[in-house]
Amino acid sequence: MNKLKSTLILCAIIASTAITATTQAQPSFEGPVPSRKVIENNAERRAAYLARVKEVYDWRMTQIGIGDPPAKLDMAAITMLLIHGKSIEECNQRVIEMMGPAEVSTGPFWMFPSAMVALAGQDKLSPEARASIREAWRTERQLRGDTENHWVMYHASLYLMSELYPNEPGETWYTGNSSEENLKEAGSWLLDWMNLTTTIGQGEYNPTHYIGEYAIPMIMLATYAKDPEMRQRGHMMLDWLFAELANNTLEGVLRGPNSRIGDTDVIERWNALVSFFSWLLFDATPPPAGYGGWGNYFAALAPNYEVPEVIYRIAIDRREDILQRDRARTRRFWRYSDEQVPPIYKTQYLRKDYAVGSHQGRLSDPIQSHVWDVTWRENDPRGKHPTMFSLHPHSSGRVMQMFFASYPEPMPIGVSAEGKPSYNQPDKLVGCSPYEQVFQDLDTVIALYDIKPGEDFPQVNGFFSKDLKNLTEDKSGWIFAQGGNTYLAYRPLAAYEWIPHLSYRQLPSTDGYKWARDPTGSKVLTSPHVKNGTIVQAASASEFVSFAAFKSAIAALPLVFKLEPLPTVTMTTLRGKKVTVTYGAAPIVDGQPFDYTKWKLFGGTHLNAEIGSRKMTITHGRLQRVLDFNTLTIANTVTR
Repeated sequence: MNKLKSTLILCAIIASTAITATTQAQPSFEGPVPSRKVIENNAERRAAYLARVKEVYDWRMTQIGIGDPPAKLDMAAITMLLIHGKSIEECNQRVIEMMGPAEVSTGPFWMFPSAMVALAGQDKLSPEARASIREAWRTERQLRGDTENHWVMYHASLYLMSELYPNEPGETWYTGNSSEENLKEAGSWLLDWMNLTTTIGQGEYNPTHYIGEYAIPMIMLATYAKDPEMRQRGHMMLDWLFAELANNTLEGVLRGPNSRIGDTDVIERWNALVSFFSWLLFDATPPPAGYGGWGNYFAALAPNYEVPEVIYRIAIDRREDILQRDRARTRRFWRYSDEQVPPIYKTQYLRKDYAVGSHQGRLSDPIQSHVWDVTWRENDPRGKHPTMFSLHPHSSGRVMQMFFASYPEPMPIGVSAEGKPSYNQPDKLVGCSPYEQVFQDLDTVIALYDIKPGEDFPQVNGFFSKDLKNLTEDKSGWIFAQGGNTYLAYRPLAAYEWIPHLSYRQLPSTDGYKWARDPTGSKVLTSPHVKNGTIVQAASASEFVSFAAFKSAIAALPLVFKLEPLPTVTMTTLRGKKVTVTYGAAPIVDGQPFDYTKWKLFGGTHLNAEIGSRKMTITHGRLQRVLDFNTLTIANTVTR
């Protein structure tokens, strides 16, 4: 397509939608912080939700501008235009172009957008445009990927496309299987994933970015699946995902621990796709720039989903502290393990001013997991680093081989070269370690490290935010600080030094990823000792008459620790619990061993589910919603 023709098409699109940049209201990612006030009326709450959906559409239309070279319609914009019945001829031309050999791609991140276009355009696109999509699904071999979110996107897309084109032989599909065989394979995998998630937990739990890669396929199923059972499953899985999201956020910002996280959002907790969902569903926080990118796809179908009131209130109407003790599972082990998906035990404690979250410490996801943190509330979280945590910056080719089926030679250096730059760096702040053990009791965290000699990066890194006030290295050995309205006490168990925190900035390159590193103003406490530990205690400033009073209270806590032969801490927490934690042994709380094996799938203030039950009970005040995957039913009740 020549430049003049592309320009004319784009002008027609802008004219047909009657939207220009000059009439578009300020997008919420540049606007004020949401009020976070509860909307009591259901109709008003729904109208506000749909207004946010429309904002995404309106903004996306303004991005179809004229540049040099002319901007092109992407599949998100095409899906939106088709749903709204706009610029159909322009969509036809662009779809045919995108399905050509020069642009068609492989894998889940091509499959679900092209499936969305096909489904949205099934009665609007021209026969030629529809045929071009169908031909691409015949000729381009699709890779399934190697992570849980990849597989969900892959199978949901294949399932829906096989429904859209039934009774077609294997030679018309890249798989070589017939429509019915594709449908059976994809549907069986989706049922298995839903069964795993609702019985022993999700492998990619609390992801900061990848929630979109689950929510989008599920809303596709809830919208387009012809089988009413699969359509219901898609809807119920959205409730399941968003109930956990609401429960793990403080004013819309997701807290740790996280199965998958990046170098930016591990410190700038707000700056991730998950904040788009907190904004769209709950209006709890500003969305990220561009609505997180993938958020445009969810927004296209968002009117087909309604947030249940009980989930909305968990996110917005906080009447009490939240304590959850939940189970999830690791990424699947392929080698060097007797267990395929060992359990993850997650603790979440959320108060008005701060949140504390952790899991027990173990290998979970080898690259991007985040084991524990204390985070505090910031009224406007944009640009803030409201978090404190430590980790062993573990890097290991053998561990990578436990989770990946590729050849060992490129790892772990190859991981860094493929877009995850910190993996093989000693100052990294993302990742888990086989040499870390964590115990949390309410707002006290004890993290112990016994790093095997000879491992890369035998040190512990602790993150200290640029936004902290009153940072004090006390003679007692505690480091005190204030974040927002939260008092913080950090106790390193071995000698340390300070280094600047450096962010990663991607540079333009035609030869793979290139990165620059920039100081952020935050800093890292690095302690180069293989036997090590960190204690962090949080409290609301309102609990003390002064910061000095908090420091005195912490310094007065009974505390004894040793690092040889194994790191061990015995202390009384600020909440009066007597705790002993020894690396490699079960924690002792008030004289009794702490038994993780008795934990439920969800057990806490708002979410409850038994292991193996396929059934979640969601409560807030008098409201209750039960998701039962055994009967595929949803039951809402209001208690007296």
